[in-house]
Amino acid sequence: VNQSIGRHCYCSTKSHSRVMSCEKGDGDPMEDPLFILESGEVYRNPTEVKMSQIVMPCHANHCGELSVGQLLKWMDSTACLSAERHAGSPCITASVDDIHFEHTIGVGQVVNIKAKVNRAFTSSMEVGITVSCEDLFSSCQWNVCNAFATFVARRTEEGKVRLKQVIPRTQTEQMEYSIAAERRRMRLTHAEIITDLLSKCQEYQGAVSAERTRVESVELVLPPHANHQVSTFGGQIMAWMENVATIAACRLCNAHPTLRTIDMFHFRGPSHIGDRLVLKAIVNNAFKHSMEVGVCAEAYQGAGALRHINSAFMTFEVLDKDRKPRTLPRIRPEPVDGKRRYQEAIARKKIRLDRKYIISCKQTEVPLSVPWDISNQMYLSYNNVSALKMMAARSNWMLSSEKNKVSLYTLEENQILCFKVETHVTVPAEQAFHLLSDLRRRHEWDRKCDVIIQADEDDTIYRVATPCVSKGGKGQDFILLASRRKPCDSRDPYLIALRSVTLPTHPATEDYTRGEVLCAGFSIWEESNAVTKVGQWGSSLAKRKACLVQNLFVL
Repeated sequence: VNQSIGRHCYCSTKSHSRVMSCEKGDGDPMEDPLFILESGEVYRNPTEVKMSQIVMPCHANHCGELSVGQLLKWMDSTACLSAERHAGSPCITASVDDIHFEHTIGVGQVVNIKAKVNRAFTSSMEVGITVSCEDLFSSCQWNVCNAFATFVARRTEEGKVRLKQVIPRTQTEQMEYSIAAERRRMRLTHAEIITDLLSKCQEYQGAVSAERTRVESVELVLPPHANHQVSTFGGQIMAWMENVATIAACRLCNAHPTLRTIDMFHFRGPSHIGDRLVLKAIVNNAFKHSMEVGVCAEAYQGAGALRHINSAFMTFEVLDKDRKPRTLPRIRPEPVDGKRRYQEAIARKKIRLDRKYIISCKQTEVPLSVPWDISNQMYLSYNNVSALKMMAARSNWMLSSEKNKVSLYTLEENQILCFKVETHVTVPAEQAFHLLSDLRRRHEWDRKCDVIIQADEDDTIYRVATPCVSKGGKGQDFILLASRRKPCDSRDPYLIALRSVTLPTHPATEDYTRGEVLCAGFSIWEESNAVTKVGQWGSSLAKRKACLVQNLFVL
């Protein structure tokens, strides 16, 4: 669990003052890129690219703050350079994950952007982007946003480019490398969640017509808007989209809105010099304190047909003089497409809340048991597997005991006690994976284990009942989400991740004490055709250390 150690400073802008945190610690965007490996070698990530820009008035909006569109251009340029450094060939932006902007940036402040390739797949790669802000007068630094972009190497005359693999060298790189595969899986299933939620949305009869917010604008793509491949910068397209989205939001609230999030989006095709780029925006739905604006970018040349370039969804707020979100008027959707956009916006808001609650929080900020339903299955599964991968990537384990070729390691940090048990078995890795991932086989040492919900082939919810450790006491039962993952390539293990969830159909009973699992599971590494290394992982709050250690001795 990454924890920040910080001091606080008082920063003021043109319109208001606020307290900000100057963060320093693990994952700090301004940390020294040089790293000393255990061998003593000085290491710097070969794909890392940095950009620093001072915010000038020409970069600012009407509030004297850096335009988000300009920031997106800088982020896209930095990430593209990182991707091309790894690929050794021209790259294009394929998609960008959700971006949440934590703070605004004022004129005169410095924007620091760092990008590096987290993992490369066959022809695409994930680039992690960190944006921080620096006040030169107070030496204060703070995080603005983090983003993950997918880049694709452009085809050459020889055909499709096959990317070389990223070799993680540090603990942080190993963690990002491992979780990148899980993020990729989530991107591929994102559209399915929207479809599943649409049937559950209810309309709201508001007073403001959505047509009042409609905006359409045309931009001519000139050489300054293009990259070295004569294609329109992805960041430039995003900046134009942000511009029309802001105008649409203004028309609803008759005030200056603040962009808070940009949902995950994909570039569907390229744009080139000479294109006329048609940008359309409309407010899809307005909630109590936020509104969603849908934006579409299409391109054409001469009398040619329109080509769909990109679509995005942006969430805006309107802040009062105390920097608190104002209540917004409701939207009256137009028939047919308007109603569809209205309902889809409700579904996307549900997904944003799930992601913010499940994924964005630090491990210590999320309750041990999170409510489960089919709409948040993908994000709970992501959180489940990612937490296990983060635990496995840590390097500061202490060997507590070793007996019969079974090693027990522990790690206590930030009120979390973790353990790891490792051993080797003469069973093929895939067979070990299938045996351990079916918790119903636990009847050999537990009282009972039942399947409650078989969500899909990778995610299953079990109720596990275990005997009491002490005489005369009650047994424990657990409602566990088990998420299985097969390796993406030969350097990945098989994974079985476990965490507690809550189901209204299975409340706690008087016969059992309801137990909770923060993070647990198995990693299974194939060392040869017949030999497999199995690691068992678990964690608990440090205040439950005695109970955890007692259970370990019983096992």
